[in-house]
Amino acid sequence: MNINKLIRPSVLNLKKYSSARDEFSDKKDDFQFMDANENPFDTEYNRYPDPYQKSLKKKLADLKMISDENIVLGNGSDEILDLIIRVFCEPQKDEILSLSPSYGMYEVLAQINNVTYKTCRLNSEFQLDVKALLNEVSINTKMIILCSPNNPSGALLQVASIKKVLDDFKGIVVIDEAYIDFSANSSFINELAHYENLIVTQTFSKAAGLAGIRLGVCYASQAICKAINKIKLPYNVNTLTQQKALQFLENIDKMKSQIEIIKSERSVLFKVLESLNYVEKVYPSDANFILVKVDDANKRYQELLNFGIVVRNRTNEEMCENCLRISVGNPQENQKLIYVLKEIDR
Repeated sequence: MNINKLIRPSVLNLKKYSSARDEFSDKKDDFQFMDANENPFDTEYNRYPDPYQKSLKKKLADLKMISDENIVLGNGSDEILDLIIRVFCEPQKDEILSLSPSYGMYEVLAQINNVTYKTCRLNSEFQLDVKALLNEVSINTKMIILCSPNNPSGALLQVASIKKVLDDFKGIVVIDEAYIDFSANSSFINELAHYENLIVTQTFSKAAGLAGIRLGVCYASQAICKAINKIKLPYNVNTLTQQKALQFLENIDKMKSQIEIIKSERSVLFKVLESLNYVEKVYPSDANFILVKVDDANKRYQELLNFGIVVRNRTNEEMCENCLRISVGNPQENQKLIYVLKEIDR
């Protein structure tokens, strides 16, 4: 597959902006940097950050066992998704195809970029109907976005179904793996060598517990990463974020321990929820949340709120009538949640 044929011509022909750190980045103690109009007084952060986050990418590449040229970092995965759309989708012409229900930001980003957004409804088990999805593909469909594990269902899409899409669709396939760390399945990063049109996005906001630093990751072919780097803003990931992420990656055992606790707590919550009279269905989850169908979502949402517990009311989403999405908390938070869930069941 020739990726360049999928990239927007205006992006392909774009002359990339060259920042001061693009032109010279070899920092030496005896050098004076008088090229970027920075404040010369050392405040720790008076210098611009590394625009390509080399140290952070190298660490990530070692952990994921891929090349750092297969990585792009962004200000949250939402920025990464926006960049991907801008690289490949021609406004007022191309289409993005995704699933319903799924993460609502995909449609927002499509609208911002003036790109048509279409969806294919998941089946009753929140799984992908590959034939139905591919039937929705038109001559203008440039990209398919699949969230797995999906939000708000928590369901991991079947690997065979995703591979079928990758095999049969001749455009870009984006797999949003924001919640993959809570699943027993491995990431599609391992498939990058087999599918040149594959892009995998992940985030430091969920399992890593670093939502506040806003760091998203794109894993893709070198050709795709080169195109994204061409259009991204020069200093899109700040120095503080890079430092904090590197500190985290030096001690990922802490994250692994927290993930195991969350998965264990998820199982406990699942059983409790199934036992409640007002709960009609608890959907299996490979994420750090559980989707629950209740008798009256608006009523139960307000009752939880009255006890100081905020969940997400998803009743207005397709296939989610009277559904609440409940994030798995820490053991103490879950104890309070369980107490309240039982109280309102009396």
